[in-house]
Amino acid sequence: MKRTSHVVWNGNGKDGNGTLSTQSGALKNLPYSFKTRFQNDDGKLGTNPEELIAAAHAGCFNMKLSFVLNENDFYPDELTTDAELTFVDGVVESIELKLNAKISNISNDKFQELADFAKKNCPISELLNCNIKLVAVLD
Repeated sequence: MKRTSHVVWNGNGKDGNGTLSTQSGALKNLPYSFKTRFQNDDGKLGTNPEELIAAAHAGCFNMKLSFVLNENDFYPDELTTDAELTFVDGVVESIELKLNAKISNISNDKFQELADFAKKNCPISELLNCNIKLVAVLD
């Protein structure tokens, strides 16, 4: 499988701006800039690479965990993960995954074991060079 994105940047670093588009069309000419990346604490001005990485990581983790659960004869009703990426002085320091799961007939110990395995082995986790934390709650 190969996936593509198309990104255009115009101008210098601080005053320039750009757009992000993806092969699927899920993102189409989505604006980003220095301001949306570094001066946008509430996230309402537009996206940035760190936000997209956090979303990709949460999505990948949920899917990996679903497969890991299935391989162990568990079938989740719902996996909800929030990802919080911490970016300081030009470095992605950490990502914290906060998982709430609804899964029948699984002990908390087994759930924690499988969630930790998925955290360590999802493709995006393996790609990242930062501290990855997991808070997993079984509802």
